[in-house]
Amino acid sequence: MKAAVFRNEAGDEEEEEESVCNVFDGDVETTSSRDTKNNLKGFFTSLLLMEEHEKQDQEARTAASRRELSELQSNYRKRARTMSEYYSDLNAHYEENGDIKTKKPRASRASRAVACVSAAATECCELEGESSEITGSGSAGTGQQRRLWVKDRSRAWWEECNRFDYPEEDFKRAFRMSKSTFELICEELNAAVAKEDTALRNAIPVRQRVAVCIWRLATGEPLRLVSKKFGLGISTCHKLVLEVCKAIKDVLMPKYLQWPDDESLRSIRETYESMSGIPNVVGSMYTTHVPIIAPKISVAAYFNKRHTERNQKTSYSITIQAVVNPRGVFTDLCIGWPGSMSDDKVLEKSLLYQRANSGGLLKGLWVAGGVGHPLLDWVLVPYTQHNLTWTQHAFNEKMSEVQRVAKEAFGRLKGRWACLQKRTEVKLQDLPTVLGACCVLHNICEMRGEKMERELVVEVVDDEVLPENGLRSVTAMKARDAISHNLLHHGLAGTSFL
Repeated sequence: MKAAVFRNEAGDEEEEEESVCNVFDGDVETTSSRDTKNNLKGFFTSLLLMEEHEKQDQEARTAASRRELSELQSNYRKRARTMSEYYSDLNAHYEENGDIKTKKPRASRASRAVACVSAAATECCELEGESSEITGSGSAGTGQQRRLWVKDRSRAWWEECNRFDYPEEDFKRAFRMSKSTFELICEELNAAVAKEDTALRNAIPVRQRVAVCIWRLATGEPLRLVSKKFGLGISTCHKLVLEVCKAIKDVLMPKYLQWPDDESLRSIRETYESMSGIPNVVGSMYTTHVPIIAPKISVAAYFNKRHTERNQKTSYSITIQAVVNPRGVFTDLCIGWPGSMSDDKVLEKSLLYQRANSGGLLKGLWVAGGVGHPLLDWVLVPYTQHNLTWTQHAFNEKMSEVQRVAKEAFGRLKGRWACLQKRTEVKLQDLPTVLGACCVLHNICEMRGEKMERELVVEVVDDEVLPENGLRSVTAMKARDAISHNLLHHGLAGTSFL
């Protein structure tokens, strides 16, 4: 019994110890979880506080940058306003003094500075109101309309030229023609170049459109100067030049550049015969070259070897072949063949060659060519062999008088339209249209008796190359010999060849 009681007592003690241990472990576990939750709560609170501080710092920096931008814009506007007032006073001072020779360049610089300041001030104002404009344009219910911004350019020079009382000599010096001729061209082209006003802007008047084109052709100045003179954009000026040139080619060329009728041919023959003694000559033919920028394709075809060797400078060109009457008016044109082609090759490519060889256009008539052209049934050229006889010298002398008519006509053409003297900015595919317009305008001026200043006339120099086959007609050789003998034996050859 004692042993059993002892075992029971021992068992009770073990149970008490176990229960005590279990209670202690439970207290430990409860305390640990409570500490972990407190730690996590503090960690998240710290994160929220850090984000709040960072947000406040960002707002403070944004506010500071806005204040700095506002102060910068305010200072910039003040400086722009001050500079504008200063240069305006400066312009007014020079205008009052009237010292044109010494003050005009400074005044022009002042004007440019005023324009730059005004543009900067406008840009600043636009930057300031950019956000409000974007919001207004994006909302359909606010009733705000989108604005069309157009750069304000000065048109003072053109408005001065367009005045009714503008001096005739100054107008002719600028546009190479009188006011009456300019008015005639504007009337002829009115239907072809006029545009209608739109809701956004007013159309450019016909007179200004034509003036932009003619001034550009007459001076050969770059488009940026044309833009400043007429108060238009550079791309607008380029577009106007091409449009008006195309209108001249389509509308005026059929009227002012055409092959003469029978009555006109009779008058031309009589004039050339009285000039040289050579009968049945209805035109003087010459081929000249116009310099161009090296094209991107077929560069070798446009390379002008003769001009390169003579000028010691790489030259590329395009050709113009023309037949000229005694008044210097072009009656036939062939434009656009590459500068590497010789005169006889250009002639073979022309429409005149095809029409004449068909037998209907120049039957029994002559076109006086140069040494670069072949002798044909309808093309009369000088003698080119060595050791010429007196008769042949006399004939060449008279032929040079006929050729001089064509060369002088080209000299006036290039002098009147200076764009033909320098490499132009016009693309190669547009060049025939521009060159054709120059020739048509030349004809109009010649027909209306527009005189040119002597210093504007250009001396035309083109290196003519003898054709490989210069004698292509036995009949023409016999006819030329007969004309040469008649000139000498009838006393029409003169004595200068001696």
